[in-house]
Amino acid sequence: MNKSLKRMATIQRMQTTGLELFYAQGYYNTSVDDILKRLDLSKGAFYYHFESKEDFFVQIIQNLLARKVYSILIEPIEGHDNPLTLITKCFDDAMETAVHNEMDYGFILSNFLSEFNGKNDVIMKHLNEIVTVWEVNLVTSLQKGKFNGYLDRHVDCEAAATFLMSSYFGVRTLMTSSAPAAKKYRFMSQLKQYFKSIEAKVITS
Repeated sequence: MNKSLKRMATIQRMQTTGLELFYAQGYYNTSVDDILKRLDLSKGAFYYHFESKEDFFVQIIQNLLARKVYSILIEPIEGHDNPLTLITKCFDDAMETAVHNEMDYGFILSNFLSEFNGKNDVIMKHLNEIVTVWEVNLVTSLQKGKFNGYLDRHVDCEAAATFLMSSYFGVRTLMTSSAPAAKKYRFMSQLKQYFKSIEAKVITS
């Protein structure tokens, strides 16, 4: 393996482990030493690749977290005519993965937004960029659905996107307490009812 590939593999391993620990313990409760101990690396190795713990986390956001949120919540609904069916499946799939994850600590993006709010403007800026991309994608998909006749023409797509995002944030937090499968089932039942209320009504003669 050449030096460039080896360096990339090391950085990938460091960031993946870092994200796992930050998710489980929180950013402020996880030290650089905790990460290095898990990886069996020296402090010199860490600071060779990253300027600081904050720089390390910002790169994790850009390289891993943004990609994770995109693949789970954004990519599955992009570019299709009827967003309601796709959003339903997207949420269902994401929550089903959480149900079967014994180490589930809630929605990773939501956790970090709560932890850094009012404490670190630099990191909040990067986290909010992911939120904005998700929101824009939802609004665009809903507007396309309305244009194609799947949503009622009176639907406020911005408001619907806000509702969907906030409800997903909320249920993922609730799922960490107890009975995640039951909470998922109840949430999905209500989501389907909500979508019925905003879908275009078929007029029969």
